[in-house]
Amino acid sequence: MTVKHQVALLGCMCVAASAPTALRAQGIGFIPAAAACGLKASSRVNSGMESLRTGTNTKFADQRTKAFKEAERDLTQAVGADDHGKSSGAWYYLARYYQAVNDLAGADSAFTKALALAPGCKDDIAFHRREAWVPVFNAATAAWQAGNTDSAIAAFRRANEIYQAEPLGFIYLANLFIARDEPDSALKQANAAKYHMDSLVYATRMDSAAKYFRLAVPAASDPKYANDRREAWLNVARVYHSEKRYDEAAAAYREFLGAYPNDVQARASLAELYLRANQRDSAMALYAAIPAHADSASADDLFGAAGAVLSAIPQLPDTSELDAACAKALKRKTPMLTARQLAARCQPAAADTMRKFHALADPLYRLGVQTYQAGLVKNPYHRDALYNLTGISFVLNDTAKVLQLAQRLYAVDPMNRLSLTKLAGAWQLAGKKDSALYYLTLADSLPIEVSVGKFVANEQGGALEGLYSNFHSKPSRPVKVMFELVDGKGNVVASLPQDIPALDAGANQSFKLKATQTGAIAWRYKRS
Repeated sequence: MTVKHQVALLGCMCVAASAPTALRAQGIGFIPAAAACGLKASSRVNSGMESLRTGTNTKFADQRTKAFKEAERDLTQAVGADDHGKSSGAWYYLARYYQAVNDLAGADSAFTKALALAPGCKDDIAFHRREAWVPVFNAATAAWQAGNTDSAIAAFRRANEIYQAEPLGFIYLANLFIARDEPDSALKQANAAKYHMDSLVYATRMDSAAKYFRLAVPAASDPKYANDRREAWLNVARVYHSEKRYDEAAAAYREFLGAYPNDVQARASLAELYLRANQRDSAMALYAAIPAHADSASADDLFGAAGAVLSAIPQLPDTSELDAACAKALKRKTPMLTARQLAARCQPAAADTMRKFHALADPLYRLGVQTYQAGLVKNPYHRDALYNLTGISFVLNDTAKVLQLAQRLYAVDPMNRLSLTKLAGAWQLAGKKDSALYYLTLADSLPIEVSVGKFVANEQGGALEGLYSNFHSKPSRPVKVMFELVDGKGNVVASLPQDIPALDAGANQSFKLKATQTGAIAWRYKRS
């Protein structure tokens, strides 16, 4: 099981320093008057504020150093003396001092105390928190894109110290830990200072991933981050699920479903865990409700749920192995039995095993079919969904559907041998041996094979990645292929013609295609 919402490093992940209009003119050099947003300040605070103003606005390093020292002295004295440590102005300007000298942990602590004493300064404090966060966040993303994982993790953590009102810093941290191979070394070092080494229990990288996905949930409270909030919350459960920590995963799925009761992916994943725990009735109730919520789910969510349903189906028993094991056991007890007698006695046990398998598997296959079909209504050209549904139809021996599905698959992915094999099998199941032979021959005679491995469509456009392969023992000839990105009705959003050069015997060539047009939800191609 994979954890979704991995961040693709295909472009700049940087953020801009934006703020409400009333605050946009402010910056690190803007120091508001003491009365702003209800701040209370003494003469000592005002003195520190003026020194801070001087230090932030001067162009001369020596004057800046002197002014900041004076600001630190006055404001540090003020927070301990003025109103017995309850001066909102003292804490606010001390936070601005820490911000000016790039001490984000100190700024966070002081801003927190200032906000508690002067709630009217909420927007102003939020602006300056984000102002301090942006450059550190952008430095973290740059480090990540450069492959400097440890530096990126440290920078994201530092950025998140000062500002927690947007989810991306937490989400990116979570994904960094998912991709990391070693334990959370920074956490090790922090804990080592507090505990004896022999009593340390280190968090794994996946514990860290779950932690940061969970922190992203409250950070995504703004409605514009609704999708990030859902994905981050669901990924808490997915992290535990991927680590086979099933009890923790089930608890996280239940928590998520409390907020998103109709989410089909979470329902399917929790149902799988119930099956693992032999809670069949609970599992089947969750599975059965998935098609009822199809209207409110995206095609990708439905395909993911269908995959989760199918993953819960146990492996088909090998009746030959069952028969052999049974016969061996009987032969030891009764050596005089003939092979026919052994087969006759073992057959009922094998048949009973298969009945039990089908009693569990067939309802899940049917639910998988319903869920894939619901997704294909919304995205009729999704290659993997068509491929998987064709395979299920084979298993269920559904001759009425399998040929139609295989033909739809072939129309999307005609130069892939797996697609052609599915179509040949569909004709075989329909009793058309000549047609089956035709498509098997066609699969063997393809000049090259096309395999699309990744497709992304978003507000920036669409992108395809894959592989051209010459599976023959001789060099291939050049081939022209037209890729098309299509919307849900099959309308072409973008055309991407490709001239594929001759490939040596057994050679592969990767490809990456991009289109700036938006609105596509699937791909297809044809030989030109």
